[in-house]
Amino acid sequence: MLSENLKNITVKQIDELKLEKLGIKRDLMKFISLNLSHVLILSGVRRCGKSTLLKQLIKTQKKFYFFNFEDPRAFSFEITDFEKLDETFKEEFGNSDHYFFDEMQNVIGWERIVRGLHDKKKKVILTGSNASLLSRDLGTKLTGRHITFELFPFSYKEWLVFRQKKAGVESFKDYFNEGGFPEFLKQGRYEILQELFEDIITRDIITKYGIRETKIIKEMAIYLLSNISKEISFNSLKRLFGLGSTNTAITYVSYYEDSYLLFTVPKFDYSYKKQLVNPKKIYSIDIGLSKSVSASFTGDMGRILENIVFLALRNKYKEIFYFKEDNECDFVIRKMGKVSKAIQVCYELNENNKEREINGLKEAMDKLSIEEGIILTFNQKDNINNILVKPVWEWLCEQK
Repeated sequence: MLSENLKNITVKQIDELKLEKLGIKRDLMKFISLNLSHVLILSGVRRCGKSTLLKQLIKTQKKFYFFNFEDPRAFSFEITDFEKLDETFKEEFGNSDHYFFDEMQNVIGWERIVRGLHDKKKKVILTGSNASLLSRDLGTKLTGRHITFELFPFSYKEWLVFRQKKAGVESFKDYFNEGGFPEFLKQGRYEILQELFEDIITRDIITKYGIRETKIIKEMAIYLLSNISKEISFNSLKRLFGLGSTNTAITYVSYYEDSYLLFTVPKFDYSYKKQLVNPKKIYSIDIGLSKSVSASFTGDMGRILENIVFLALRNKYKEIFYFKEDNECDFVIRKMGKVSKAIQVCYELNENNKEREINGLKEAMDKLSIEEGIILTFNQKDNINNILVKPVWEWLCEQK
């Protein structure tokens, strides 16, 4: 890029940043310290608010450098342009040790620049929309020197602040229907979520990995987003979509996960090998997104509730499983090598399902030696045989 063009883009981006309204403070802010010596990565699905969070962090600094690599004006930026960019930073904004980069992964070889800045004791904070790419590229250059913070669409507590509503079953009904993507909440148009889905499929998967079977990659994503909270096997996906091998199904699902479009949860087993081959349960990044792209989304209330609980758990824990032997328990959590929690999700407990739900929870607790178990419902509160029953909205408000 020409130095003059780069200078103009940089100055305009900073001017635009100063005028931008940055919305509500994200809960993740309280866990991020710019005093850490590591490179900090803000990772998450497109349009969940990573850029806004980055700018909120910028606002805590008097002196900083900032560049958005997704700016169409910077489309031709290459790694060899970074020296010009750094010169522009210093000429226009003086000296600073803090570099904030938005979607820097778009630049081939970007990790070398980050490593160079880190070696010079500079603080680098950047955003990215692909978990695997960020981890792989930085892992080769900055092993043990970077920390990733994952951002999701609004949690229920953040949604309450955004909507200026009080916690309770009535507000939770709205969250239950809308999900948490900020831009959709502002405008209420499902086309926004449909375009987001297309962006993820096209830019984060098809283009990035050079996929030719574009129709299949899109149809499989819609199928999985339509079947949240259900078990799937890679063999069944292979047959359903006529794939050449089970490995192709595994690869495609990994692409969805890396772009944060959806998540898989393995069946609990002490054998890692068995975890790999057992069916997985599927969860969506956002209920509103699932509704927007799938005509066949059934709107099963129990499955939607389970997905909301999963997202809250995934925001906090890395090792989440489902348990299934004689009975089934929706979630068991392992932390620091110890299985510590069992959670059952049921839209409404009644005489027809009470025994099944309780037995599933108890079996998981007994077999895995778990002391803490709970049943989460839409709006029931009870204590059955020393098992706590609690509304999901109340439980969500307790999460830190």
